[in-house]
Amino acid sequence: MADYILTYSKIKFYPLDPIKSDISIIDIAHALSMMTRANGHFKHFYSVAQHSVNCFKEAKNRGYSERVQLGALLHDASESYISDLTRPVKKNLKEYFVIEEKLQQAIYEWAGIGDLFDEEQKQIRDIDDALLHYEFKELMDISLFDAAPVCSAGHDVSQKEFDSVKQEFISIFNQLTGEAFVNKV
Repeated sequence: MADYILTYSKIKFYPLDPIKSDISIIDIAHALSMMTRANGHFKHFYSVAQHSVNCFKEAKNRGYSERVQLGALLHDASESYISDLTRPVKKNLKEYFVIEEKLQQAIYEWAGIGDLFDEEQKQIRDIDDALLHYEFKELMDISLFDAAPVCSAGHDVSQKEFDSVKQEFISIFNQLTGEAFVNKV
């Protein structure tokens, strides 16, 4: 087999050498809605897409720019093409970071936010960590950090149907980008 994956919308996607025109919000939303957070160790199914939607909502609640909101929504989009690894494993596989960063940058460029400033990237990382802490507190009753990061209340971590999360993800993307993608597959 060649160095590509076949996506949900049947695109031959080369994750090691991504072509921006092959990136699809339908594929990203579909795959992330079917992938679990915490490597599946939460008390119920909770998807990466639902986490990403909550990150978008956190960015919006904090009054961050639409660029940061879109970055928060898409911050794990590379996982739709290369999956994810747990943090302890990932930090020991240096080449994974190179692959992930290249792919994530291609996705950000495709979405029109390839020029995120350092401060905007920091805002996205802070949101990701805040949601990580909140999710573990809500779904495992464990605090990951000694001092809880600031996180607005009310993020929905209940178990949801993957299709409804996928549609919400696409809808938010459409709203932020002015596009009108629909799930046609």
